[in-house]
This record gives sequence, C-alpha cells and structure tokens, in this order.
Amino acid sequence: MFPPAAAPAGLAARCTRVLLSPRSRLCLLLTLLACGAAVTLWWQPQHLLTGARPAGSSGPAALALFALAYGACTSAFVPRPVLNLAAGALFGSQAGLATALAGTVLSAALTFGLGRLLGQDALRPLLRTRWLTAVDRQLSEHGFRSMLVVRLFPGLPFCAMNYCAALSRMGWGAYLAATALGSIPNTAAYAVAGARASTPTSPVFLAAMGFIAVSALGALVVAWCKRKSLREG
Repeated sequence: MFPPAAAPAGLAARCTRVLLSPRSRLCLLLTLLACGAAVTLWWQPQHLLTGARPAGSSGPAALALFALAYGACTSAFVPRPVLNLAAGALFGSQAGLATALAGTVLSAALTFGLGRLLGQDALRPLLRTRWLTAVDRQLSEHGFRSMLVVRLFPGLPFCAMNYCAALSRMGWGAYLAATALGSIPNTAAYAVAGARASTPTSPVFLAAMGFIAVSALGALVVAWCKRKSLREG
C-alpha cells in the first residue's frame, strides 16, 4: 500500500534539485538583473541631476530613500558617477557623500551576495583561461588590497567588479571594508562637483573635476602595469 507514494516524493526531490541547481540559480540571477535594468530604464534616474527632490521628501527620510534607490540602481548597472553627482546636487557635499557611500556599500553587499548565492557555483568552473585564473587568484589571495585598488581608481564597472569578486574566494569583511574605504575619495569628488555644479568656474568645482581626471589617469597607469603580471600569472 505504501510503495506507490514514493513516486511523488521522488519527483518532488528531482524538481527541487533542478530548481536549486547552479544553472537554475544563474538563470534566476540573470532574470533579476534584466528586471532591475528594465525598471531603472523606466525610472530614468538621470533626472536626479536636475536637483529636484520628490515632493514631500526631506531630512533623514530623504537620505535613507536615496541610499536605498542608489543601492538598487547601481545593482542594475546604473553608473555610480551619475548618482554621486545627483547626491551632491540634492543634499550638498557632506550629506551627499554620506548618502552615496551608504548606497555604495549597500549595492556592493547586495550584488556580492547575489553573485555568490546564485552565480558562483555555475561560473567558477568557467575560470580556466590563464588571465581569468590569475584574476581569481589575485582576488582570492589578496582580497582587501586588490579591491581597495579597484575602488580607489575608477574606470572598471562597479557592478561588474562586484560580481567578479563574488566568484572569487574573497571574504565578506575584506570586500566590504575595501569598498567603503576605497570609494571615499572619488565619491567625495563627485559629490562636491554635483553640489557646486551651478558654479562650474569655482575653484572647488575645478579641484573636484581635476581630482577625478587624475584618478582616472592613475587607473590607466595601474591597469597598464598590472596587465603584464596578470598575463604571466
């Protein structure tokens, strides 16, 4: 009487294994990213650069709401410079910097967690080429130092680097600490530039833009120097 009941249980177990398989989780991650990108395109966050706040938003509530929106948008591949400028335009240099940093760490944690939970098992077996293996080893063995350099020098897509870090064996603590510390200089420069955008000839605005340009040049130099070592690794 009891053996026929084993068939549904076996079918349920097989369905569960399929749904929780690395490939299914990767498909879920790609679906979430596609939905996030679609919502972001519909919302058009670049309008925040005008400095117009939503009606009724002010004080700590506005800062918290912007940080949450920042984290969600950058997780969907919205460029951080746009939102950093908007943070400065909306809230001023200091509050804009704090809000943008909070959104940066939130986005970093969200994308790192999603990448590690949904994508790591499916994508790690693909890291077979010499260059990808070298990058993976660098991030796994020197996580804090490597991520700190990535955050200090702009140029690499923020969200893409988060998912790359998630595929490595880097620890959560080193990843988030390097992100928070390394993101301060350039985020501050963009926030100041956004706050002073109405006076583009002011020394403060010019200094902020100069710092951004110098850091971008430094990123090119570091990338050029690291290129050979990664290829040889």
